[in-house]
Amino acid sequence: MDLFDLRRPALIVRAASVTCFAGITSSVFFSLTKEKQDFILSSLINAAVNDEVPSVRSAGCRAIGVITCFLQISQSAETLQKFIHAVESNTRDPLVLVRITASWALANICDSLRHCISDFSSERHSVVALLIECALRLTKDGDKIKSNAVRALGNLSRFLQYRSPAGIHDKPVNCAGLSTPINSVEVLSSSTNKKNGHRFVSNSNQPLPLGDSSWLERMVQAFLSCVTTGNVKVQWNVCHALSNLFLNETLRLQDMDWASSVFSILLLLLRDSSNFKIRIQAAAALSVPASILDYGRSFSDVVQGLEHILENLGLDQISTPSSFKYRVALEKQLTSTMLHVLSLASSSDHQPLKDFLVKKAAFLEEWFKALCSSLGETSTQPEADRKKEMISQAVQSLTEVYKSRNHHAIAQKFENLTNNIP
Repeated sequence: MDLFDLRRPALIVRAASVTCFAGITSSVFFSLTKEKQDFILSSLINAAVNDEVPSVRSAGCRAIGVITCFLQISQSAETLQKFIHAVESNTRDPLVLVRITASWALANICDSLRHCISDFSSERHSVVALLIECALRLTKDGDKIKSNAVRALGNLSRFLQYRSPAGIHDKPVNCAGLSTPINSVEVLSSSTNKKNGHRFVSNSNQPLPLGDSSWLERMVQAFLSCVTTGNVKVQWNVCHALSNLFLNETLRLQDMDWASSVFSILLLLLRDSSNFKIRIQAAAALSVPASILDYGRSFSDVVQGLEHILENLGLDQISTPSSFKYRVALEKQLTSTMLHVLSLASSSDHQPLKDFLVKKAAFLEEWFKALCSSLGETSTQPEADRKKEMISQAVQSLTEVYKSRNHHAIAQKFENLTNNIP
């Protein structure tokens, strides 16, 4: 394909030419000469921005969405910036088919941006601002566009840095800081690490503040709104986006007023959704917070909600063979999430939660016995070892809970479970 083809006035030639670029692989693209690579990139941008025909602009956006995922491209701030402006302009197109493709490309760009955000230097603020505002606007569009907008916001939420007021950086987040609000957002370019179970945020690189402290709240409100107004695909993407949000180590979930609403929505989807894929993703999102502090005031609700769902899982109606496959996947994810939260239960000082765990001791004991019996059915040794470790941690945590409530007979039963793990 040469330059002459792309300049022909025939619509079908232009559309087909640009569509071909959407099928190119990374290995093929980077086997081309630098001149041909530049020609492809400039052709895509020109088609997306300047072509008068909607199908050609849509094809340009689709190809941009593909190529932006190539690692070498995603590490080029200059190229990504051109892609961003080309795609953003098409999210305003009056034709819904163009907006669908543009929103899909936008979500891919937001995922790739984490590889080169620090290279934008002083432009980081305007680039991230443009992407956030664009994605927030698209969450009010139709479902096919809304699902991509939610995915874009989720990708952005993973690498933005949420900073507390000056003076508390480089200090561990602990119970004493639960009431400290978060009041600014930055582009994530500083390092984060965990020490002794606490979160530390280093400001050694002095990342650029974004200034608009309402972005985080607006993003979360968009997620919550999309759950109630969106279709199945939108709801799945909300669960995935919240997983990304929870993975951001600079976010102090225990300080957020909206955190309880987020956990409630995930529990509601996990319990009531008729779609197994949504339930699996909701369960996966609930397993992401790393510590009991990250669950904030919702930890007790999460534990009790998961136990109720687990206890009643056998009542689900399986209507098709494919549903059975997803039911198995749901049970596996729900088990992993439950083991995770139970391993944290001994760190809680919430007495009603401990009383609840005492009340459910008989069910939990039988559940753990079944898990231990199933260890031999695990497909690989590393997977079996990981499952065994998770079971041991959860059982040990429950044992401590029962001892703290002076239920030593129950505690002894769980200690025996630990000793009998193969």
